[in-house]
Amino acid sequence: MAAVVTVDGLVKRYGSHTAVDDLSFDVEEGSTFAFLGTNGAGKSTTIGCLTTLKRPTSGEVTVMGHRLGVNDRLIRQSTGVVFQDSLLDPILSVRENLLIRGSLYGVPAKTIKRRVDELSEVLEVEEFIDRRYGRLSGGQRRRADIVRALMHDPKLLFLDEPTTGLDPDSREKVWKTITELQRTLGLTIFLTTHYMEETERADQVAIIDHGRIVAAGTPGRLRAEYARNELRLTLGSTVAFDHEFSRELTSGAADRDGLRVVPVQDSRAALEILKRFEPDIEDFEFRHGTMDDVFLNITRGGAVS
Repeated sequence: MAAVVTVDGLVKRYGSHTAVDDLSFDVEEGSTFAFLGTNGAGKSTTIGCLTTLKRPTSGEVTVMGHRLGVNDRLIRQSTGVVFQDSLLDPILSVRENLLIRGSLYGVPAKTIKRRVDELSEVLEVEEFIDRRYGRLSGGQRRRADIVRALMHDPKLLFLDEPTTGLDPDSREKVWKTITELQRTLGLTIFLTTHYMEETERADQVAIIDHGRIVAAGTPGRLRAEYARNELRLTLGSTVAFDHEFSRELTSGAADRDGLRVVPVQDSRAALEILKRFEPDIEDFEFRHGTMDDVFLNITRGGAVS
């Protein structure tokens, strides 16, 4: 797949503070690229640079074939951005907002109306399109924001923490919208988030910490390298278990608040342990390694055995 974003040695400093420190990565066409990090890690600053809103201190960036700092106008024309803070007027209806925003992009009036109708259907905005933006729920506002960002038909969409502050149901609806956009429009999505579980839906993940990329890859590869599966057991009698796993218990790794916890390679290995200690088992839970585990092990230097 061709790269629609290429970043080589990106640095952004504010005085003596380095917000983005020598970032290099590619984003493939048609993919969902997740930029994962805590607040203040450098995610929004990176998006600000890639979308021409901030001038990098150094480094080379190409977006949709256009060089940052040379063809900034063409970059803006070929990308859409949904910021953490909305750009829409709370007093106006969603439709009025979209018609005005479309005209600011220089889109012809007939095309604007058609795009509003098409995108409202795809993103399920029709039910509230004539309501004031300020009276919408958080999830509805986010979907309207995404329509606004797509009015000029970009092929690359930047989403800067689009689900922050939303309830689980609204977050799921926003993700349904993102998935539908890729299926119907073939968009490339560049997503920043601090919700670890959201990266499970991405094709590629880059974890940023203190302005530097500390790990990158597919969610599956990152879990395999930096997380582990666990079998958690509640036992009526712990004698047999503690005898077999005495080494792990000595290190404190297998006894958590009365539960016995065993790292396992996969579900087959977990089943073997369950069969072996079946008479003593009162309850159990098999837990896959998660992106939360990945992030904590990387940023806190935790070991994965």
